[in-house]
Amino acid sequence: MRIHATALAGVLMFSAAASAHVVIADPIAAPGAYHAAYFRIGHGCDASTTIAVRVEIPESVALARPQPKPGWTLEIERAPRPAPVMVEGRAEHDRVAAVTWRGALPADQFDEFGLLVRAPVDSGPIYFPVTQTCAEGERRWTQIPAPGQAWHSVTNPAPVLTVTAPAAPSTHAH
Repeated sequence: MRIHATALAGVLMFSAAASAHVVIADPIAAPGAYHAAYFRIGHGCDASTTIAVRVEIPESVALARPQPKPGWTLEIERAPRPAPVMVEGRAEHDRVAAVTWRGALPADQFDEFGLLVRAPVDSGPIYFPVTQTCAEGERRWTQIPAPGQAWHSVTNPAPVLTVTAPAAPSTHAH
């Protein structure tokens, strides 16, 4: 039995959303492709309003561009690269290391915070640690499961983007 990537993505999104973790709305990207990653915040910290969402960008992500949100301020943290990397035809000496949106999201509402990323060429999971700061308290969605461990088996899992080649078309006659 073959499970298609889109079906797997749907199952992962449903199970993640059901337990109210921070998730990437479309969690599968093609190797080396641009991908719009929307980090879905499903609730506040108990009854407290979310006032900041900080997403850490893994070093393996060559490019990250945040999407502005009306009513929210945007902060971009940069870090030097060990060596320059060619990105869109130019040598980049630093990278986006983290992005923070600051505003107000009531605890009983949800929203998405977008990043355009360029996925690595190597297949596998990429974890984006997220800190959700609320008017009272914070939630750190930063745990990365050990190899072979299920994503949902950790208490506060970091959102994951899975880089994988598209499934081959079926050759079955219908």
